[in-house]
Amino acid sequence: MIKTALKIAAVSLALSSLTANAEELSKTQQKLEDALLADIRSEKEVARDDNRLPMQTLEFFGFREDMSVVELVPGGGWYTKLLAPVLAENGQYYGAIGTSRIKERLSNKPGFENMQIIAEDANIYRAEGAKFYSLELSDAGLGITDVDMVMTFRNYHNFSEEGRRAMNKAAFDALKSGGTYAVVDHTARHMEAPNNENRRRFDPVLAIKEIQEAGFEFVDYSDLHHRLDDTLIYEVGRKSVTGNTDRWTLKFRKP
Repeated sequence: MIKTALKIAAVSLALSSLTANAEELSKTQQKLEDALLADIRSEKEVARDDNRLPMQTLEFFGFREDMSVVELVPGGGWYTKLLAPVLAENGQYYGAIGTSRIKERLSNKPGFENMQIIAEDANIYRAEGAKFYSLELSDAGLGITDVDMVMTFRNYHNFSEEGRRAMNKAAFDALKSGGTYAVVDHTARHMEAPNNENRRRFDPVLAIKEIQEAGFEFVDYSDLHHRLDDTLIYEVGRKSVTGNTDRWTLKFRKP
């Protein structure tokens, strides 16, 4: 009788947890849908939704509206316009490294008041003759700890080996134990020598190796952004390729 009661209690607890998770996911999905429909998004940004699949991508990474999230190198803010409003009520959005455009264009907009810009002293530069960017951070790194998720989209290829190492370390130090590091980038052929056509692509096998060397555990990958018709031989800005590149989508965990 006692064993039966304990089993019932355990099942009830599990179902309660599943229900809570489903409700939280539903909240996140609704807020994401609202953000996708927001007037602040340009027609060009909206046109990329079908290719970038933000709802599915963020669901794969385990993103929730009550998380603390760092977006590295947010650029013009395509993902920022989705992440920051969703996190505004119950979570926290942090933009870090290369944040000048989102600070100027978004920080004073309705719905973005809680957006925080961090690591503004980060130095991104390209040395004379270098093809890739270097990254210098202070000893404090991003200046925060114990966040739930760090993510970066189509940026990994921009940095030199030292720059990637600095970025991965900063992500690791900022995350809590169990936190997620989410990385997406354009696919390069495995072990292909660098050239002018693949300079904005990156080998996913090398990315996994480097990120694991930073201390992360590899969790999963998604084929959401696999594009069979991308032969991986052309620069991603070519008209025949741009907007339809094959991209790897990798999820890591801080132990």
